[in-house]
Amino acid sequence: MAYMLLIHEQVGQRLMRTEDEGRAVYGRMLDFAADLKARGLLLATESLASQNEAARVQVRGDRTHVLDGPFAEAKEMVGGFFLIDCQTREEAVAIAGQCPAAEWATLEIRATGPCFI
Repeated sequence: MAYMLLIHEQVGQRLMRTEDEGRAVYGRMLDFAADLKARGLLLATESLASQNEAARVQVRGDRTHVLDGPFAEAKEMVGGFFLIDCQTREEAVAIAGQCPAAEWATLEIRATGPCFI
């Protein structure tokens, strides 16, 4: 079964690191992804850019609305994700606990599935 590990981090947290610190953290995340891939668990992963360039789209009737930014007044942002293939929720939780981002962010574990249930 596929599970999404969503990385929720504090807005502005990335700006508190020096460039060297940021590169070191990113390197740890790349190593974690490589390990998941080697174990046959990784389906996809991406880091997301700053939410400053984000947009939201809504279609209401025949009008499309484009709104700047993430949800209003957000204290956290989704900084990236891992999509993994594992057998159980417990295994997904254990994998999330091994992710370096769990040291400075919160990982939300969600099973994939149809949206009608």
